[in-house]
Amino acid sequence: MKTTGNTIFITGGTSGIGRGLAEAFHAKGNKVIIGGRRKALLDEVARANPGIDTVELDVNDPAQIQRVAQELVNKYPALNVLINNAGVMPFDDVTGPVDDGAAVAMIATNLLGPVRFSGALIEHLKTQPEAVIINNSSTAAFIPMAMFALYSATKAALHSYTLSQRWALRDTSVSVLEIAPPWVDTDLVYKSGDPRAMQLEPFIAEVMALLETATAEVIVEAARQLRDGAGPNEQGFVNYLNQMFIDTPLPSP
Repeated sequence: MKTTGNTIFITGGTSGIGRGLAEAFHAKGNKVIIGGRRKALLDEVARANPGIDTVELDVNDPAQIQRVAQELVNKYPALNVLINNAGVMPFDDVTGPVDDGAAVAMIATNLLGPVRFSGALIEHLKTQPEAVIINNSSTAAFIPMAMFALYSATKAALHSYTLSQRWALRDTSVSVLEIAPPWVDTDLVYKSGDPRAMQLEPFIAEVMALLETATAEVIVEAARQLRDGAGPNEQGFVNYLNQMFIDTPLPSP
């Protein structure tokens, strides 16, 4: 995709990968608008990056998605890039009772949010000469993490949806890309400083470089083994990775 001259809306743009992408695209001269639930964080990003616009948005609310999408089209008629980045990653325990409210909220955020926002903007995006939808999944879409079982499942579902979305839009002006990050040290769970995590700055820099020639997936080098790990020995690879985190657990927050 072209990385300059766009008008870009990013969900979950107040921290972590979303903010990193927003600032990187802003630095390259794109018009960037970010959405997020917390006005104080939206205002902080806007103050730090004059020219980035903000909108309050809870992607769990389908009515808000429809309203914000229409406002974006009205205010930014050149809007041509949607980055579905908003996501949550709570720990869950598949060996015990399910917190139904938390499970439903995570599915609404991680899966239905991108599905609904893409649907709300798709007719507008198809009118643009070069439009892009970017879905931010995870390497957990390919190699699930037992401590984040439902999160991994939502990302696997988003990967599957992205494959179908890309094929279905193949004869339109809308391209569909998928960023599948490895473990990046952000506050999605909590910033741990764990040396196994990739730091945000080099991750964003590598993603921005890869986006210039991407046609499908955007996989940084640190994520390549995880992306390619699924196969005939898929269960063995999943077992190995999960055992690693049992042997060397995450530092406490």
